[in-house]
Amino acid sequence: MSALRKRERVATERREAVILFAELRNFTRMSEMLEPQKVLALASEFFALVASAVEDQGGELLAVHNDEQMAMFRSGDLAKDAQQAVTAAQRVQREFGSLAETWEQEYGLRAAVAMGLHLGEAVFGMAGPAGAEQFVAFGDCVSIAERLVHRARAGEFVFSQAVMDALSAAGTELEASELPAIELARREPIEIYGVLLDTRLDFT
Repeated sequence: MSALRKRERVATERREAVILFAELRNFTRMSEMLEPQKVLALASEFFALVASAVEDQGGELLAVHNDEQMAMFRSGDLAKDAQQAVTAAQRVQREFGSLAETWEQEYGLRAAVAMGLHLGEAVFGMAGPAGAEQFVAFGDCVSIAERLVHRARAGEFVFSQAVMDALSAAGTELEASELPAIELARREPIEIYGVLLDTRLDFT
C-alpha cells in the first residue's frame, strides 16, 4: 500500500463511498466436508479473486468475516466509484465460474458468489482494542450493502438505486432487472436492481 493510501486510512472522516460485499455461497457445507487445510485454501482462492478485482479498479479491501469480503470505493468521484465497483463485481461474477467448476469437479460440491453494492455516507477510521486497531467503516451505507448481499441470489449481484443513479450520471448503461424494493423501518423503501448469470444456481 502506498504512503498516500496509508495516510488516507489513518484519517477519520465521514464521506460518501460505494461499499461492496461479496459472499461465498454453499461454502459452509464444503467446510464441513473437507479437510481444514483445503477449506482455508479454497477460501483464500475466493478472497484473492475479490481482492484482485477490487484493487485493479482502485478499490480497497476492508474486512473478511466468515465467508464475506467487504470492500470500498471512495475516490471522491461518485460516478467513477460506481463504475469501478460494478466493473469489479462483474469480473468476480464472471471469473468465479471457473473456480466453481473446478471445485465441483474435484469435490462434487457446487459454490457460487453473491454481491451487494450501495452508495452512501459512511464513517471511516481506525477502531479496536489498543494495539490491535483496524481500519473500519460504519453507517447506513454499510448496513444496506450487507442487506443487499443477503438479498442476492446465488450468482447474482444486487445494487441500489443510488448506484444506478451514479452510473446514469456517468453515462453508463447496465442491463439489470428491477427487483422488489428493500423495506427498512422508519425510511422510504430502497429500489434495487439485480444482474444474474445466465445459469441460475439455487442452493435454497
